[in-house]
Amino acid sequence: MSELKGIGESEPTSAVAPGAVSGETSKGASKAASKAASGPVPGAVDVRALTALAETHHARAVRPLGTREIAGHLVKVYAIEAPGRVVAEREEASALRVAGPHLELGRARGSLGLAVLILHAGGDGDYVLVQTWVEASMSDLAVFLGPAGRPDELRPGRVGLAPCVWEAAVLAHERDAYVRNVLDGTGPMGERLAAWGADVTAGHLR
Repeated sequence: MSELKGIGESEPTSAVAPGAVSGETSKGASKAASKAASGPVPGAVDVRALTALAETHHARAVRPLGTREIAGHLVKVYAIEAPGRVVAEREEASALRVAGPHLELGRARGSLGLAVLILHAGGDGDYVLVQTWVEASMSDLAVFLGPAGRPDELRPGRVGLAPCVWEAAVLAHERDAYVRNVLDGTGPMGERLAAWGADVTAGHLR
């Protein structure tokens, strides 16, 4: 996003010492930035919490569960499983029930009819994410959560709740799959959508 300049303001100029070249200036700035990064940690950075997260970080299994039609949308479904957790048919059925009413209102939010549904059996609870591709190359995200192993108690998450690192990994793949197959794809749209549905990620993601 470009900055707006006030009337009479001039374009900013970079100060370069006599005899210096721009490359030398860039190197100096890089060294200064590196030195600043290794200096004192700002007060808002929770070093203890970050260290604890780093020490316990692990891979989680990701499985594609196929593409379904839900409330008139084509929905690509995934399961993410924390160690010791499994997404079974009961959890999958509950997630589909949660996604249905949400997707029925999709047109009001500019939905283009394509969505990704993630069922995450987490270590601290169950999560269902519904990301819908909407107008103007944007997306709409809804997050539902509930106690682990009690899928009938899934409820909308708080405002501002966003994907965790594992969910974000799946959505990162889905962003690329959408661009690769639908926006940049060739041929009839039906063929592009078939390619999009087949373009999945799986395995153990960190």
